[in-house]
Amino acid sequence: MACFFRTAALLTMLTLACGPVIAEPLEVTIGYLQWQPDPGPVLSNVIPEPADAGLRGAELALNDNSTTGKFLGHVYALEATVADSEEAAIAAFDAMRQRGIGLFVVNAPAATLRTLAGKAADGTLLFNAGARDDTLRTGGCPANLLHTLPSYSMLTDALGQWLNQRRWNEVFLITGPTEADQNWATAFRRSAKRFGLEIVEDKPWTFNADLRRTASKELPLFTQASDYDAVVVADVRGDFGEYVPFNTWLPRPVVGTQGMTPVAWHFVVESWGAAQLQNRFRELAGRQMNNEDYAAWAAVRAIGTAVTDLNSAQPAEIRNFLFSDKFQLAAFKGRKVTFRAWNGQMRQPIPLVHPRGLVATAPFEGFLHPNTELDTLGFDRPESKCRINQ
Repeated sequence: MACFFRTAALLTMLTLACGPVIAEPLEVTIGYLQWQPDPGPVLSNVIPEPADAGLRGAELALNDNSTTGKFLGHVYALEATVADSEEAAIAAFDAMRQRGIGLFVVNAPAATLRTLAGKAADGTLLFNAGARDDTLRTGGCPANLLHTLPSYSMLTDALGQWLNQRRWNEVFLITGPTEADQNWATAFRRSAKRFGLEIVEDKPWTFNADLRRTASKELPLFTQASDYDAVVVADVRGDFGEYVPFNTWLPRPVVGTQGMTPVAWHFVVESWGAAQLQNRFRELAGRQMNNEDYAAWAAVRAIGTAVTDLNSAQPAEIRNFLFSDKFQLAAFKGRKVTFRAWNGQMRQPIPLVHPRGLVATAPFEGFLHPNTELDTLGFDRPESKCRINQ
């Protein structure tokens, strides 16, 4: 009995001397910046993108990170700015940097992204959740910029594979006047060559008529040709593309930015647990998740995955982890997604959808690659001058 009391007293003394070991919480603050120029008036009844596109996806991912983080002592916060000009976005970025924020999700044009990446190359990591430009992935790539939004070429390669698989090899291409339309069409022309498609007609859209009243007269004449298997539309803003289906000269399917469309995300994606993600997003935002929401969600979740493994929020350590074999993100697309070492693009499957249904998901069987079939979508290593992680 005396031995028991001496042992108990010793344990009590040790406990009082050492005290409980309580780790300091790890605070992870992520900056969210959004600025997109006014696209101008749209000549159709297209429903505009919500003003908070991207932001709500980041908020959902922050909730997801916090669910795991609370068990590990990781405290996540999101500091968001939706700017009304490029100057305001840059000023907000500078202010966040001065407060010590080094992790950013950015929904902004390519030129703005380059400016931000160049202003803080050391100790800052940016995720592109708003610019599809191939130029960001093919030359002059900032080493501190990763991309969770698919590029134009990834989207058009998915479409090119599908058309090739269906043997719809002759297409009629219609391209709108905006810079985004031109970029999309340029990417598709590359995809057509890559997958053996022939563009039998390549016509610019130069009309400014109100197609709500004249589509049935204008479009059949505009799409006259001897034969084609499909009509490909490059109308990112939605000026005329919504009126092309069912108004073509020949009874042919419409694909591209309207009709059947390659996307980063759509509410009709429900397999691989995606329905649960969709439900949680609708509960949070009161609307459907779109491309920018998904890209921002993926960026914040990638950060959370790295922080969980590293127990660190240092941008350089997170960047190294994201390029390592340890990183894999369960992205609700049927495959684990990773980042390409040469240009920082997130590899990911591309759903092809129409407004109310999922048609297919690229890449497709038969399009082979020595490393991963996901690299058949977009610019592969030999096609890009970027070498940001070598």
